[in-house]
Amino acid sequence: MRDYDLAATLACGQAFRWRERAGWWPGVIAGRWVQLRQSEEGIVFQTATPSSDAAPLRHYLQTEIDLAPVLSSFPDDEPMRAATTACRGLRLLRQEPWESLASFILSSTKQIVQIQQIVALLCERFGAPLIVPPGHEPSFAFPSVERIAACTEQELRDCKMGFRAPNLLRTAKMIAAGEVDLARLHSFSVEEARAELLKFPGVGNKIANCVLLFAYGFQQAFPVDVWVMKALRELYFPKRRVSEKRIARFTATHFGPNAGYAQQYLFHYMRTRAVGRNTAASSGREEKRR
Repeated sequence: MRDYDLAATLACGQAFRWRERAGWWPGVIAGRWVQLRQSEEGIVFQTATPSSDAAPLRHYLQTEIDLAPVLSSFPDDEPMRAATTACRGLRLLRQEPWESLASFILSSTKQIVQIQQIVALLCERFGAPLIVPPGHEPSFAFPSVERIAACTEQELRDCKMGFRAPNLLRTAKMIAAGEVDLARLHSFSVEEARAELLKFPGVGNKIANCVLLFAYGFQQAFPVDVWVMKALRELYFPKRRVSEKRIARFTATHFGPNAGYAQQYLFHYMRTRAVGRNTAASSGREEKRR
């Protein structure tokens, strides 16, 4: 697929369990170990056990989406043209809601590499072991809501998540008790779904919009983190002091029906541009996602 950039999609800060290994991207989709590789013919995948059902993979990777109409819906301005040129082939994934919600709760004020480490520890300690091919590292499913709800706060803190531990624990208990039904949010309006997510401790608009976009596909959701705010200020309001309310009004109207997609292009563009400009200074550092 010429318009699918697998590396950019998996490493652009929307999911935290993918790391490249010798040209392959091992990970977990729908509770099964899988590894992916980009080729001229498309995306090659391998599983630990024989399977002819590629539907979960296509759903997760959103390979059926025609990217051209999405890109053509973006505003025709210089910043978006630069972002789409630099990040052509970047896709939004469709993640499992609980994993997405838990991961972004753990992302608060953390750098991407640290989020990956926390999530990896959480899965290793509380996730079910998965079948992997011989010679590959052990792999684990993302822990269920019920398993996390049964943890102690200290057990979660031992996964290096700090003050995020009580937020994750309380969230899991709320879901396990039926206080919020994540499965129903697909049928809600974006405003209703956001209101449900905001009930969880540690979830503000940024995290709620991440989950709405990356797990539920609500394109109206426009997460604004430090990188997106930097992009908006530098690219759209240079040398001007603009309030966050003004920026919120701008993002609500400027980026069109696929605003969420546009946000991810701006986010990845600013990250990669910053790394390209200052590789030496950023060596050993990783930027905060949310």
